[in-house]
Amino acid sequence: MQYEIPDRLKKLYKHWEYHTILPVAQSTNTETQQVKKTLDTVTLNEMQYFIRERMRIWQNKQASTFPLTSDPILSQYRFCNVYRELDRQTIALHDTLSHLRDDFTLWLLNMLFCRMVCRPETISYVGLLSLSHSKNDQVFKKLEQMSRPKYGTAYVFPISVIQKSDFPTRELFFTRYLPQVIEDCSVKLVSQKRVSVVHALNEVISVFGYNFFFHWTEVLIDVAYQFPEYIDLYKEFPIGPGSAPTMKLLSPNNDPVNTCTMLPQVKIDQNDLLHWNGKPIYLSTENWEGVGCETRKYRNIKSGGGRVRKYS
Repeated sequence: MQYEIPDRLKKLYKHWEYHTILPVAQSTNTETQQVKKTLDTVTLNEMQYFIRERMRIWQNKQASTFPLTSDPILSQYRFCNVYRELDRQTIALHDTLSHLRDDFTLWLLNMLFCRMVCRPETISYVGLLSLSHSKNDQVFKKLEQMSRPKYGTAYVFPISVIQKSDFPTRELFFTRYLPQVIEDCSVKLVSQKRVSVVHALNEVISVFGYNFFFHWTEVLIDVAYQFPEYIDLYKEFPIGPGSAPTMKLLSPNNDPVNTCTMLPQVKIDQNDLLHWNGKPIYLSTENWEGVGCETRKYRNIKSGGGRVRKYS
C-alpha cells in the first residue's frame, strides 16, 4: 500500500520533488563508506520496524481505521512521525507563514520566532514580528501580559544564555534582538547552494551571536522544506543526544554523523514511505536522525525504562 501525501501538504511544502531522487552516498572517504558495510543488523531492523509501524499508524489515522496498531508500546505511548512534515505543530507553523514565502527574511524572522515560542496558540494571539522594530511593540506588550502557559517546551529555551545580555528576557530577545540580527542571518543562508544543515548551522550561528543550536537546527529544516535550493537534508545532519545512542549501536566505532549520513542508502520497502504523485519520498538524513531518537525511546520503554509519554 502506498502512502500518498495529502493534497494540502503537497501544496504547503516545496521540497517534495527534491526528495523523490535517492542521492548517491554523500562522502567517498574510505571510513564513511565502511560505515555502510558494518551497520548492526539488529539495530537497523529495530529502526525499520519502527518506520513501518509508525507509518501504518499515520495512515490508519488518515483513514480513521481502528485499532491504529497492534503493537502494545506504539498503541499506548506517544512517538513522533517518521516524517517531521506530518507533525501537527510543523504543519500549523508553515500554514501560518505561507503568505510570507516571497519575503525570505521576514519568513525566516517569524519561523525563528515561532520555533522559539514553540506554541502556535501564542503566535495566534500575539501576532507575527515585523522587520521594523517599532512595529513590534504590540507583540512585546501582549507577550509580557499573557498568562502562562505561553511558551512550549519541545526545545527548552536556554534563558541563561541571554540573561546577561542587552535583551535579558524572552520578550525582549524576540521582539528587539531577532529583528535586529535576522538580516545578516538571511544573507548568510541565501548565499548557500544545497549545503548540509551542519554547514548552514555553523554559518548562521557565527552571525547570530548566541548559541541556539537546537532552535536553529529546527529552523534550518523548515528552510529546507520551503527553500530546498539552499539546504539539502540528505547531507550531514547534527545528531542530537536522543539519537546518538542509536547511531552508536548501529556503528560503535564511527562518528554518529557519518553513520547517519549513510542511512539514506539503506533499502526501505517503498510501501513504507510517503509518496508524491506516485513517487517515493526517500528518507533523508534528517528523517533517519529522528527515527534514531524514536527507536531509542521504543527500546527504553520495551526494557522497562525511558520517559513515559502516554496518550491522553
